[in-house]
Amino acid sequence: MGLLDLFFVASIPVLKVLLLTALGLCLALDRIDVLGENARKQLNTVVFFVFNPAIVSSNLAKTVTLESVVSLWFMPFNVLCTFLIGSALGWILVKITRPPRHLKGLVLGCCAAGNMGNLPLIIIPAVCKEKGSPFGAPDVCHKYGMEYASLSMAIGAIYLWSYVYNIVRIFSRSVNEKDNTAEFTSKMNPGGGAAEILHGSCSEELPPKSCSISVDYANKCMLPSEAKMKIPILYAIKNSLRMFARKINLRALFAPSTTGAMIGFIIGIVPQIRKFIIGGTAPLRVILDSASFLGEAAIPTLSLILGGNLLKGLKGSGVLRWLIIGIIAVRYIFLPLLGIVIVKSALRFGLVHSDPLYQFVLLLQYALPPAMNIGTITQLFGAGKSECSVIMLWTYGLASISLTLWSAFFMWLVA
Repeated sequence: MGLLDLFFVASIPVLKVLLLTALGLCLALDRIDVLGENARKQLNTVVFFVFNPAIVSSNLAKTVTLESVVSLWFMPFNVLCTFLIGSALGWILVKITRPPRHLKGLVLGCCAAGNMGNLPLIIIPAVCKEKGSPFGAPDVCHKYGMEYASLSMAIGAIYLWSYVYNIVRIFSRSVNEKDNTAEFTSKMNPGGGAAEILHGSCSEELPPKSCSISVDYANKCMLPSEAKMKIPILYAIKNSLRMFARKINLRALFAPSTTGAMIGFIIGIVPQIRKFIIGGTAPLRVILDSASFLGEAAIPTLSLILGGNLLKGLKGSGVLRWLIIGIIAVRYIFLPLLGIVIVKSALRFGLVHSDPLYQFVLLLQYALPPAMNIGTITQLFGAGKSECSVIMLWTYGLASISLTLWSAFFMWLVA
């Protein structure tokens, strides 16, 4: 099969995404206002809490087994490589372009996190169904393709909410703290009087009576070094774990998609649970059928929301031109090239099995546009919302060309 034929096969799923995205963009226009900002927020909430967990859990439960998890061990490492390499390239981009501080977390997030779930779930089944696909029979290709795409989505969700979420949170928190300090100073010190008041209040001496301390209380007081020595080890460990959990926000780590992935893994891996839920004669098969039915709504709904969100990017441009070019270069040039080196090296050393579809998915993970949930994260912290829309507009607009070219090249490479 020639490279030109593969190009046409790869272009079909991307065109499907573009058509749905264009429809979402039209529905979000002010004249139509079917998919306005409030409607998108409500719909996004439904997708986040219902559709995404349903599609991840149902696909993983149907396709993942203990044997397949062992054989697919390289995929979590591969997704981690995309995040780490993207972060390193994003840090270089930040040093070169020097964006405002509130945009640094956004830039690092866009370079690190790709759309690991929604686009592979659209592209891979569509490629399998196309005539002339290099991945064999459409039914077999679809079965394994959905397994790989679901696993990719689950792992991507875990890394996104545990890693990128906290990067954006750290940079946005420092900016918000700075803004709050400036606002407090401007309110309390309009003419320089607040500093004098504060200075005066601190310079007052305490009454003599307040300085009398009982001997018993004095004996209980100790120096910081002595206090540290007398703190029990278990209490110190507990306190450290509490501070760690507060910093990384474990609640965000267990997002609905992550929880759905865990449920899908448990159902698929544990044989006793699997035989009750999965299969034509399983007594509780209606549960999986209902989850699959709900999950089918995720992809078209997300595509419509994506189109509506891109409308913001058309209305405003607050991002440096070289910053957008840098993010596009990282995601569509440097990452795919490094991905080819990593996957081919892993294949040469026997770390990846010779299934062409599996290799294609591993390569595709390096060529995806930024994760749409980055927009949700920036909206959550109120840092870089409009800039994120502009970045998404350009990256997803160019994804139609980039994804088609890279998909065709990857298919030719693994065929």
